[in-house]
Amino acid sequence: MTARTANDQRFREFKMPDVGEGLTEAEILKWYVAAGDTVTDGQVVCEVETAKAAVELPIPFDGVVHELRFPEGTTVDVGQVIISVDTQPGAGPAAPEQAAAPAAPAEEPEEPQGRQAVLVGYGAAPSSTKRRARKQQPVPAQPVAAAIQAELNGSAPAAPAEQAAPAAPAAQAQAASVGARPLAKPPVRKLAKDLGVDLASVVPSGADGIVTREDVHAAASAATAPVAEEPVAVAGAPAAGADLAARETRIPVKGVRKATAQAMVASAFTAPHVTEFVTVDVTRTMKLVQKLKDDPDMAGLRVNPLLLVAKAFLVAIKRNPDVNASWDEENQEIVRKGYVNLGIAAATPRGLIVPNIKDAGVKTLPELSTALSELVATAREGKTSPADMSGGTVTITNVGVFGVDTGTPILNPGESAILAVGAIKLQPWVHKGKVKPRHVTTLALSFDHRLVDGELGSKVLADTAAVLENPQRLITWG
Repeated sequence: MTARTANDQRFREFKMPDVGEGLTEAEILKWYVAAGDTVTDGQVVCEVETAKAAVELPIPFDGVVHELRFPEGTTVDVGQVIISVDTQPGAGPAAPEQAAAPAAPAEEPEEPQGRQAVLVGYGAAPSSTKRRARKQQPVPAQPVAAAIQAELNGSAPAAPAEQAAPAAPAAQAQAASVGARPLAKPPVRKLAKDLGVDLASVVPSGADGIVTREDVHAAASAATAPVAEEPVAVAGAPAAGADLAARETRIPVKGVRKATAQAMVASAFTAPHVTEFVTVDVTRTMKLVQKLKDDPDMAGLRVNPLLLVAKAFLVAIKRNPDVNASWDEENQEIVRKGYVNLGIAAATPRGLIVPNIKDAGVKTLPELSTALSELVATAREGKTSPADMSGGTVTITNVGVFGVDTGTPILNPGESAILAVGAIKLQPWVHKGKVKPRHVTTLALSFDHRLVDGELGSKVLADTAAVLENPQRLITWG
């Protein structure tokens, strides 16, 4: 058995999986293990965030963690190796992947290369196995980065003692002089590309000549700095450009926020939105909320106005089932749904998500209350699964919790309607011919005008308001 085969059987690599619906990348939020830790089949080793949710990843084999390929905060493509495990930790040191070769010229045939152990994931260009053999030779006074570049050029590293530990600029200059590829992690390379920075011109400050994010930002700032002599600033007047830049904070858009931004743009410029409004007296609904809180049959359940708004919306959809549909662009068809998956927009630390309650239309009030409570709790913990956020048909967004009266909500992609619920406030209202303080709120319904015309949308909104104005209709209409 060759050394490579033995190592391949011993060291198992775990790749970033596709955790849902064709997602292409995920960010490593947290590692639960470190190199040297023992792991077992099914043990959760890390938490990652995709464009839809945070997901915990279990390792599929037993052993000892050999290497974590990426640090926390790194966005990794699906299919990339993120962790390797030694499945035979008692077998002693790993077998060398090739015999030590004499000083061979660069023209010698190269043998197949096994696992790269030097700067894995730092973006070094792929090379032959002579790179690994060179690593085993003593290079006591030369930096790792310079040794790697010498190996990539097929020459033996010359390392006189007086050249030991050169400064970072010297190491960068040396790398540039031989035309080598700068060393940087994939996220840093992407940052440099986005900022238009040539990595070859960046002075590295990281260990062993690694280019860091700070190096790239410094190079970008230097590139945009004015070449001409700066004018003398008036006393007390700050330098405008530098002062403004110092007071700006750039936040990378990724994960849930990135997916939400893309989805909202796609929805806003694909589905023709129409929004209608109605202001309604919900005093009787508020009284019913209090009665339900005192009802023994609802003991232990969360009862609030949103619960009754959701029930009223579901009753309105039942009376107007054509509103519960989707648009099939490819086949140019309207797809009417025989089920209602009710989405509830939830603000979380990672961004806005819209998990939905499956088959909400057939649930009793206690069942709907339980489902709402579980949905909100799971979302706040960041544990909502991709399955819980797919397949929605209509959505409710409760902007009233922020004291907002109403809004014009954007449809969740693929859905037909979204109901915004404003703040419930005591307002002067004409009731039975007299002006009295009543609990009043404003509802706003946005709908896809390809699916829902003005008449249908108006009926759904009016029926929702009618139930909230007189919740007895939950019985007569439900």
